[in-house]
Amino acid sequence: MNLEITIDRFIDSLVSLLGRIISQVPSLLLAVLIVAVGFLISTFLSRVFNNALKRRSKDPLVTNFLSKTIRLVIITLFILLALDVAGLGYLATGLLTAAGASAIIVGFAFKDVGENFISGIILAFNRPFNVNDTVLVGDIFGKVKAMEFRYTKMKTFDGRDVYIPNSDVIKKAVYNYTEDGFYRLEFEVGIDYEDNIELAKEVIIKAVTATPDVIDEGEHDSFVTVESLGVSTVNLKVFFWTSTMEYRRGALEIKSEVVKNVKNAILEHGLNMPADITEIKLYGSQTSIPVELRQAKDSSDKSK
Repeated sequence: MNLEITIDRFIDSLVSLLGRIISQVPSLLLAVLIVAVGFLISTFLSRVFNNALKRRSKDPLVTNFLSKTIRLVIITLFILLALDVAGLGYLATGLLTAAGASAIIVGFAFKDVGENFISGIILAFNRPFNVNDTVLVGDIFGKVKAMEFRYTKMKTFDGRDVYIPNSDVIKKAVYNYTEDGFYRLEFEVGIDYEDNIELAKEVIIKAVTATPDVIDEGEHDSFVTVESLGVSTVNLKVFFWTSTMEYRRGALEIKSEVVKNVKNAILEHGLNMPADITEIKLYGSQTSIPVELRQAKDSSDKSK
């Protein structure tokens, strides 16, 4: 008798549960539909916002960051709405409460993640570089390619992709080589001791400033100094500015052109660029150096 009563109660509970589930099916389907629509709307609005920001702002890092943030917020709102429609509003409230209560625990467990995320927000609005700027962060030198919530992506000049945590970018000194597009280059050139130094300076400055893409105005003027007195040359140091966002290849190509023009100008004006002098010493009983002069074979044949 008791067994029959227990079975009847079980059947009644099962029927009641199935009835509640069946009654909730429309709400659950509607909740799933709301989430799907939420993903579509968030993607659409994120793209619209991204395009609108691109037209008004020249900062792709901030544009990308804000677009992703808006998409995340919209998706979260639609998920909470779907839970409420499905009759699980208490679950959404519980999740928010649990999230708030566990924020401290999660913060300690994922301290680095949270630190990088906050650093990413700071960098999105206040940072020392833009996309394609050439920067040095710590010992990593390359071009900025992207900035995400957790890391900044750089590409080094030897082709490696480096992902730097945003907290490191915040904490370390950042050297921006192309922020204003101006960069100073330098090189040394040696002239003969008998040459006129002032004439050499004048010749060099004219050759430098006549080279395309070299700037010589205001605080970005070219100049030459006497660097040192070498064994066989007076060494002059040449400083000049160039305007280029291509720090590595572009700047090196301009420098190559300047060096070539300076070398040609020095020789054209009768100045000398002597080679280093080599001193030979005799030791012990050695009193002379045996030297044998050999004439090239083709030259000897022609003289016959």
